[in-house]
Amino acid sequence: MSDSFDLGEPPQPKRQEAYRVLARKYRPQRFSELIGQDAMVQTLANAIKRDRLAHAFLMTGVRGVGKTSTARLIAKALNCIGPDGKGGPTIDPCGVCEPCVAIAEGRHIDVVEMDAASHTGIDDIREIIEAVRYAAVSARYKVYIIDEVHMLSKAAFNGLLKTLEEPPAHVKFLFATTEVNKVPVTVLSRCQRFDLKRIPAEKLVENFAYICRNEGVEAEPEALALIARAAEGSARDGQSILDQAIAHADMDSGGVTAGQVRDMLGLSDRGAVRRMFAALLAADVPEVLAQAEQQDALGVEPVALLRGLLEVVHGVTRAKAGGAEDLALSVEEREAYADWASRMGFATLHRLWQLLLKGHAEILSAPNPREAAEMALLRVVHASQLPDPGELAKRLQAGQVAIAPATAAPAGTTAAPTALAPEIKPAPSPSKIPADFETLVGLIEGKRASLGLQLRDDASLVRYAPPVLEIWPRRPLDVGTLRKLLRDLTDEEWDVVLAEQKGDLTLHEQERAAAAAARDAILNAPMVAAVRAAFPDAELIDDLRSATS
Repeated sequence: MSDSFDLGEPPQPKRQEAYRVLARKYRPQRFSELIGQDAMVQTLANAIKRDRLAHAFLMTGVRGVGKTSTARLIAKALNCIGPDGKGGPTIDPCGVCEPCVAIAEGRHIDVVEMDAASHTGIDDIREIIEAVRYAAVSARYKVYIIDEVHMLSKAAFNGLLKTLEEPPAHVKFLFATTEVNKVPVTVLSRCQRFDLKRIPAEKLVENFAYICRNEGVEAEPEALALIARAAEGSARDGQSILDQAIAHADMDSGGVTAGQVRDMLGLSDRGAVRRMFAALLAADVPEVLAQAEQQDALGVEPVALLRGLLEVVHGVTRAKAGGAEDLALSVEEREAYADWASRMGFATLHRLWQLLLKGHAEILSAPNPREAAEMALLRVVHASQLPDPGELAKRLQAGQVAIAPATAAPAGTTAAPTALAPEIKPAPSPSKIPADFETLVGLIEGKRASLGLQLRDDASLVRYAPPVLEIWPRRPLDVGTLRKLLRDLTDEEWDVVLAEQKGDLTLHEQERAAAAAARDAILNAPMVAAVRAAFPDAELIDDLRSATS
């Protein structure tokens, strides 16, 4: 007969481990896992290798770039004893010895982590000052990590100064802050400072892809790029958004998609934004209003729509200026930006940017954001196609702009006022020599913006007799590059002569003079003079001041 008794108790279910969010689960445990902070890691590695460790470190940077994680890693690096228990300080802590494990779990008795936001007073610092006199219990160094150190009171900072300047050899201070400007200079001068950089979007995308592989989650590259852009250089913010996107996604239909991320973040569809931008350039008012209404029906905030258009203008301008390609952009976006850049000038792009930026600000303060967005878009349609006032004045003087004759009004109606009908002459073919210096500079700006801008701002024309160009440059000019570019543009060999004396005003100076003359003409007009006499404090406000300055 068996002596054992079956009490009939049901087996106890295994306790399920609590879910850890991605930002905590993938917190760096080694310096090699820190993203985008290679310079700091190299400095620390050299300091440890050469036994030149400072007694206090200050980590600063925006949220989520790894300040507190770096402080914990430094604590592990200083106290690691290796798997065999005989190791010394190392930039690559083992992660398996008792000090490494205890520090990672936040239970090491000699590594004290304090939140300065909730311990701001002198009494909290006095406890640290008293404790630093005693040696570490089980670690090589006693480490104090003070997060958000800028929150300490003035008295607390003053109380810490002497100890911070001459601490015992067994004590290290590690500070982290997002607002380094609030830390007293007396404290900064006693610390070795590390400025942690914002993490580039491409590195964030790589990190998110790695996390998705580990989590067994499928994610579209465009979706990860959207999350990286929304994170604004913060790994923690990006991982939190990714966590939310995974929870939001329908895993049975392909995982995390770009469309779902846009819906979750309230972003406008980038394809729809490009279609609206094309409609703006074509001055297609019905299509612009229809696109705006469609975006509103999808729940896209008006300010997000304007922000998307601003991103398009920025991308086109970068493409025209020859900037490095944004790897987060899709192939379709890059092709569209390159096409628009080849057909648009810098003046038009800058005017679009200013108009959209003004509309963005108006939406933020408007009682009805949707109406403000529509008005801003209509203003872009009508104003972005207008010629620059200075350019229009020059064309009037040169006879390149005709005054449209007034048409007879139908019976019973009032005749419409006479309107300016710009007749813009086509730009000369690149194979022909331009008729004047200004047109030549315009061609150069289209091919090499920096050189064209230098000629416009700093080159005084002495003689223009193609293929001879004599100018007086205000600052050094790369004549060889200019000759080569002129040959490519006109199929002619040019002789570029640098004069010893200044000739005409530079093109930029001529533009400013024309703008000043136009302003004086307005101020001296009889009606305006009468208004100024009646209202002495009145001012003439020029909304296009940025275009002529």
